Amino acid sequence: MAEIVDLRSDTVTRPSAGMRKAMHDAEVGDDVFGDDPTVNRLQERAASLFGFEAALLFPTGTQSNLAALMSHCQRGDEVILGSEAHSYRYEAGGLAVLGSIQPQVVPNRPDGTLDLAEVEAAVKPDDPHFPHSRLLALENTITGRVLPRKYLQEAIAVARKKNLSIHLDGARVFNAAVAQSMNVKDLCAGFDSVSSCLSKGLGAPAGTVLLGEKSFVEKARRARKILGGGMRQAGVIAAAGLYALQNNVARLREDHDNAERLAKGLRDLGLEAQLNTNMVLLKISAATAVSLAAQLQRAGVLVLPRAPMRLVTHLDVDAAAIDRALAGFQAFFARAAQLG
Repeated sequence: MAEIVDLRSDTVTRPSAGMRKAMHDAEVGDDVFGDDPTVNRLQERAASLFGFEAALLFPTGTQSNLAALMSHCQRGDEVILGSEAHSYRYEAGGLAVLGSIQPQVVPNRPDGTLDLAEVEAAVKPDDPHFPHSRLLALENTITGRVLPRKYLQEAIAVARKKNLSIHLDGARVFNAAVAQSMNVKDLCAGFDSVSSCLSKGLGAPAGTVLLGEKSFVEKARRARKILGGGMRQAGVIAAAGLYALQNNVARLREDHDNAERLAKGLRDLGLEAQLNTNMVLLKISAATAVSLAAQLQRAGVLVLPRAPMRLVTHLDVDAAAIDRALAGFQAFFARAAQLG
């Protein structure tokens, strides 16, 4: 039987044989005491790679983002972020529930950016009626859309002008860097903090690193403890992250190429498909999404029944798998045309 083609997310990747061996052989200690050597090596490697003073390993990106916001903001402070931002829409309201931080939402434009004039206008005056505007948070990539370096520089300049700190949710920042033929150090220069997932396109089973100055990372360490993120022999996770950074960054280009192959194939079927790095957004109705997902599953292709339908490529999906998926799409829409 052909292997399942899973296009639901790049979070579904499974550790490769090489990654599993690295995890098996990992030297470990108690990371809460700071003496897990593999965790320490990962944090040092990540800090060097991104050009920051320090890094801290978290179990999840959600926790890393929340710890970052809690470290930048006091209770009752405000963060300005996009209406589509993961920290706002998909992290269960943690910034408000656990951080007591006020979100000030600015609409994301079609390309994923925020209108920087609107960002400036959202900053509150120093008045006891208003929360203190402390932080601007951006996301790169955002639903696969790349925020270009020029825009980031402009956003950083606005943050500095308005005395805001600036955080980057870089869950897929390596995709953004590869798409622009840049390294992450240059792409992220000027941010006060960056959160970068190891468990998406890079293929680790878990883990996110949060980067910043040493004083910021020490604040984040306390926030991590409050949030229950202190792990013990976490070297087995860190070893996977080290392997990912060493072996799985450049190959993200293959995911982008496979997403392009998928988008082209869908367009050849007469469908509207938008390509964003390793994501393809297929424009269909909600009803069609449900029936399409059900038929594709019977054909061994997993997708989320949403409209638009987000299809995500990753290291467990090669060109042959894309072709199998396209055959499933073709069969569904051919049958729909016959019935229609």
